[in-house]
Amino acid sequence: MITSSANQQMKNLTALMKKAKERKNQKAFVVEGPKMFVEAPREWVLHVYVAESFLESEDNQKLLAGYDYEVVADSVFRSVSDTQTPQGILAILRMPEYTLPQLLCEERTHLLILESIQDPGNLGTIVRTGEGAGISGIIMNRTTVDLFNPKTIRSTMGSIYRVPYLVVEDLKETLFNLKKEGVSLYAAHLQGTAAYDAFDYTVPCGFLIGNEGNGLSDKIAQQADCYIRIPMEGQVESLNAAISATLLMYECNRQRRKKHENLV
Repeated sequence: MITSSANQQMKNLTALMKKAKERKNQKAFVVEGPKMFVEAPREWVLHVYVAESFLESEDNQKLLAGYDYEVVADSVFRSVSDTQTPQGILAILRMPEYTLPQLLCEERTHLLILESIQDPGNLGTIVRTGEGAGISGIIMNRTTVDLFNPKTIRSTMGSIYRVPYLVVEDLKETLFNLKKEGVSLYAAHLQGTAAYDAFDYTVPCGFLIGNEGNGLSDKIAQQADCYIRIPMEGQVESLNAAISATLLMYECNRQRRKKHENLV
């Protein structure tokens, strides 16, 4: 049993939770809690750590069937956990790797493209909502908050395991390549004159969402085929980035469901 936070494995856990650079170097990230552990693809799991008291429950013991794990003293587990109320289980997982072709699904291509989103909770919510809306993947630039930040991971509620993603060095070039593949690009933009629900999203498409404070940069926005707007009542100028993304993704989902229903 691990009884000291000075233990090298505990130091590594802490580094992976606190430092994006360490996660990138090791190509690994940390998840907490039974739900995130149970839903994790088994082949992603590298190491499992459980609090001593976690093993007092037979149900918890059953969750660990087939896994090797390290037992950690409760006080040490609390010290390394990223949550105020630790759930007794932590796992280090390997990061998945995807390529652009894996995010393209011919006519079903439905992408969300993010530029410099900064809030971990926003990003996690976007991933989770994206799964619900049936997107084929998320593309983000390097200055978007780390997808594997512990707060982001918690906010995905497990969708991180099922939504393909790509972090790109040159977002402009990636958008150019998407257009060559026949993907129509729509930018949520304050200069948009057409309402977001005025277009046909049953064809391959992608939605561009920018930074919470500044929106899309001109360089990226100019790659879009069209600027679209979300109509606002009252004195509201814009919506939260995750809310805007949700409206666009679900409008695409609605149109595709309606088209499918009409074909059946």
